[in-house]
Amino acid sequence: MDELIAAASKARELAYTPYSRFQVGAALLAKSGRLYLGCNIENASYGLTICAERTAIFKAISEGERDFAALAVIANTNEPVTPCGACRQVMAEFGINRVILCTTNGQRREATLDELLPYAFSERFLTGDEA
Repeated sequence: MDELIAAASKARELAYTPYSRFQVGAALLAKSGRLYLGCNIENASYGLTICAERTAIFKAISEGERDFAALAVIANTNEPVTPCGACRQVMAEFGINRVILCTTNGQRREATLDELLPYAFSERFLTGDEA
């Protein structure tokens, strides 16, 4: 997983954060072996900002990937950074269950999606199969 974290760190350097200066990088490993990088991209209209995790996921999906092994997320924080709620929900949609949370000073923590987003909303609620 060191290579995945290093890739997330490189992605972080590409972040566009002129307002918050809070750079986040993500690296998504597909089961095919391909790696997809993402960084957060801010916008003066804050609601249009996108997180690093969703950038990486959407890049992978747009290139045909559907099966994922792990996602690493890194930021310059005092403790390992966690994805926001929107990113967690997108991770649930695509079954990204292994998440490595990192800091730029080398701390890391691993979590499952169930730990990050218990009781996630899913297609079962839309089909009536929520039992």
